[in-house]
Parts: sequence; structure tokens; C-alpha cells
Amino acid sequence: MKLRSFILAGFLFVMPLATSFGQGDISVNFAPPVLPVVEQPPCPVEGYIWTPGYWAWEGDYYWVPGVWVAPPSVGLLWTPPWWGWNNGVYAFHGGYWGPTVGFYGGINYGYGYNGNGTGADDGVETPSSTTPL
Repeated sequence: MKLRSFILAGFLFVMPLATSFGQGDISVNFAPPVLPVVEQPPCPVEGYIWTPGYWAWEGDYYWVPGVWVAPPSVGLLWTPPWWGWNNGVYAFHGGYWGPTVGFYGGINYGYGYNGNGTGADDGVETPSSTTPL
């Protein structure tokens, strides 16, 4: 019984981490379209963080719109997904939650995601900012 409880507790801990990442191991031989200019809607709930939209891939590029979400834990920030050129293809790097905003390809998503995320405390605005693109 204790082993089953331990396994269940481990699964409940790992599952949110696994689902906080986007697509993995995707590469395409041509670049995604230019990011559309979008207007960020007002934050619906105090403490939510804006997760900007991005181009995903499933046989072709398609737009996944940005959305306000509650972080999985207080103090976590969202690093957006991005496409980067690597070994002759565009590779998708999934977004993730962490204590800082990590590197996301230098892409200016606007609204606090100005392209400077490095994984270090570099003065990047809080992603819930309303700085326009």
C-alpha cells in the first residue's frame, strides 16, 4: 500500500512538469511565418501570467493564440516556445515554467517578452506587463 501511494505521489509531482512543455523533437526545413501583431486582452485574474502565442507544427504551421494562465506555482514565470535554426532545419523549443524567464530565441513577443530572456535575472519585465509590441 505504501509503495502504491509513493508511486502515485511521484506521478502527481512529475505530471505537471511534463505537461508544462510544448511540442518536442519537431524540425522543419522552412521558417515559420512572421508573428502576427495581436492585442493582449486584459488580465482576467490577479496573478495570472500572459503566455504569448506561437507557431506550432502539425503537417504545416498553425497559430496557437496567447492566453492568460495561472502559473503552476507562485513565483514561476513562463518562457515562451520558439523556433531556432539548427543543423539545417528549424527546430522547435517548447515553452516551460521556471523561476526566471529563460532564453526564447531573442524573439520580441511584446507585452513583457522583449526578446532578452536569458535564464538570468537580467531586468526583463514581468511577462504580465502591458508593454505593446
